[in-house]
Amino acid sequence: MAQTTGFTVWLTGMSGTGKSTMAAYIAARLRQVGRNVEILDENEVGDELWQGIGDSKDERITCVRRLGYVAGLLTRNNVAVLVPSVSPYKASREENRRQIGRYIEVYVDCPTEKLIERDSTGRYKKALSGEIPNFIGITEPYEPPASAEVVLHSDQESVEDGAGKIFQSLLDLGYVTVEELKTITGKKMKAQPPTKQQIARPTTKTPVVASKAGNGKGAKARPAARAARVGKPASKAETKKAAPKRSSKAR
Repeated sequence: MAQTTGFTVWLTGMSGTGKSTMAAYIAARLRQVGRNVEILDENEVGDELWQGIGDSKDERITCVRRLGYVAGLLTRNNVAVLVPSVSPYKASREENRRQIGRYIEVYVDCPTEKLIERDSTGRYKKALSGEIPNFIGITEPYEPPASAEVVLHSDQESVEDGAGKIFQSLLDLGYVTVEELKTITGKKMKAQPPTKQQIARPTTKTPVVASKAGNGKGAKARPAARAARVGKPASKAETKKAAPKRSSKAR
């Protein structure tokens, strides 16, 4: 039986961190080397996969499972799959990891205050004022990964630098080749030996939280501060103060 060449890159993080931008960047470069690529962006496939489903915790878990199921089908048929999805709950992401197998998790992190500042849609402002209920990271918790293969800080790193970390992880796991990455990056990259974290893949019940700016070296750069990342709805005065600035930065 021929070995599959497919894999899934699952990009998780709060709304507006740059998951879709990163997925599009990676996809374009994988296509340069002849890879079959699909992007399952939750903002684009929702009508087909979960139209009519609400936004309770159980319903969100159902949406993530459906994304994972489709990603798994594509992966085993030699497709490189990129899934930009908030997917706020750790347990459902880990379930997808087990089901898909050839899988890396990318945590796209950004401080909430930065997301509010650069939000061009006004959704964070509306969530803070109570106009949007059940908004992840404001009124509902987001559970950051404790052991993602790649951690990106989109308020500090460029898309190109972040993509380099993802390509390195794909190479380390044997999902892409040195030759493919030389074509993509123009550099001869070397696979790094797996870390103890990658070998053991420990899980913890207490979600890790990204707090203030870290050093960009991985999940330990921003230590845990509370059980899950969730903001406090603001008063009207605070909402005006925190009103988002218009920005052309990609989402």
